[in-house]
Amino acid sequence: MPEHTKINIRHLSSGDIASFLEQHGEKAFRAKQIYEWLWKKGVHSFTEMTSLSLDARRLFDEHFYISSLKVENVQKSSDKTIKYILSLNDGEMVEAVLIPSGKRSTACVSTQAGCPLGCRFCATASLGLKRNLDFDEIFDQVMFIHQQSLEIFMQPLTNVVIMGMGEPLLNYENLMKATEKIISPEGMNMSPQRITVSTVGIPAKIIKLADDDARFNLALSLHSANGTKRNMIMPVNKAYPLSALIEAFTYYHEKTNNRITIEYILFNNFNDSIEDADHLLKFCKNFPVKINIIEYNTIEGSEYTGSTEEKLIRFKEYLESKNLLVNVRYSRGKDISAACGQLINKY
Repeated sequence: MPEHTKINIRHLSSGDIASFLEQHGEKAFRAKQIYEWLWKKGVHSFTEMTSLSLDARRLFDEHFYISSLKVENVQKSSDKTIKYILSLNDGEMVEAVLIPSGKRSTACVSTQAGCPLGCRFCATASLGLKRNLDFDEIFDQVMFIHQQSLEIFMQPLTNVVIMGMGEPLLNYENLMKATEKIISPEGMNMSPQRITVSTVGIPAKIIKLADDDARFNLALSLHSANGTKRNMIMPVNKAYPLSALIEAFTYYHEKTNNRITIEYILFNNFNDSIEDADHLLKFCKNFPVKINIIEYNTIEGSEYTGSTEEKLIRFKEYLESKNLLVNVRYSRGKDISAACGQLINKY
């Protein structure tokens, strides 16, 4: 069968594969084996499916293909973080990052090639949106980073943060399918509590997450709880203002009882004053939160710079004095542009 007419087998259900097997004189129970090869073992060719007969492998190779990522470039940081530039089947590229830390290995993966949101502090915004990733392309990044962690650091992947290129909730269906495969015993069997999805805040999709009983952790990239200031750095705030986010996250918490993580980058002389902290305090009183203060990773051409350590400590201690749970997240992989906001596919 010509290559362009083949079907991506990972877009078929186990039942679809069983039906195909029966139609071609093969045993239907082989579908379970094939599904395991695809989602648990993460193979990318039928020749690797050694539990199948040679004839069965040839049959599948004639009718189907398995989409795969190609490593175009690897960059290693002095702090052991590794960034991978990966090309997709159509030549579009995304970046994924492996972040080792003691006994933890974290994958930071992308859901879109580029991003449509135009946040003024983020390098990815300059790319615009190329396209959404399919669910198997999102899954593939996680499986690839898991395999790399085993090979390089001799430990399995322990955490996934969906905070790479793109806005996950603008690719909702593929996000949900990908995370289900990561969580499923038929896939990577990872605890949903080990997965965090970061969003700028799309109210209708946040409500849908609650209604769909999403089991992963949710983080909000807030960066200012002053509407005027947030408009300046995040154009999406004009469409979905803070009041709409409060309403959506209140509903989300009531339905799920999950604590929301607030991500807050401190920009020097922009959002790092005690007055800004008071705005954040007011926003966070609507539902249980934990706050991650993130140092800003400078990007080329940006008018923003990171806040000073002194201001960061003062901001953190003020919020803690109001009984908020606050952590400071220092970036990893800055020297290879692998930190938050720096993913741009320079390669």
